[in-house]
Amino acid sequence: MKTISLVVLVLSTFTTGLIAGFFATYTNNVMPSLGRTDDRMFVTTMQHINKVVLNPLFLLCFTGALLLTIAATILHLGGEARPALPWIIAATVLYAAMFIITMGVNVPLNDKLNAAGDPARITDLAAVRDAFEAKWNTWNNVRTLTSMGAFGCLIWALVVHIRNTV
Repeated sequence: MKTISLVVLVLSTFTTGLIAGFFATYTNNVMPSLGRTDDRMFVTTMQHINKVVLNPLFLLCFTGALLLTIAATILHLGGEARPALPWIIAATVLYAAMFIITMGVNVPLNDKLNAAGDPARITDLAAVRDAFEAKWNTWNNVRTLTSMGAFGCLIWALVVHIRNTV
């Protein structure tokens, strides 16, 4: 059981780190770069990204991190690995918050942007962009911070786990 709880915690940390890095890249690189483009380029690029991002690897990491963190919580409820539990619970709460923000804010904004249609046929690209960009960026920053917090908590949970089980 000790090995299983460690493996699940490592996988949880790894997938959470991948997602935190993904969102941080958007916060620090992708969106500031797109912010410098014209409305047509912005809308076109975001529509393309919205289609490409829904790939098996992203979805596996995005949902897998949540499921693995929940599993790590359950596996650390008792025994010598229990001291890591508060950190894993904190990570679960932070990651769940990020997941809810993504599904409740960013995904609906993406869907609305995609529903605006072909950028070559949108009559008011500035309005479409204005309805999307600032709100999407704000909530992406929040989900970046929450996923990074979850990652940090899981790293510390690994330290605590190893200290108490080796």
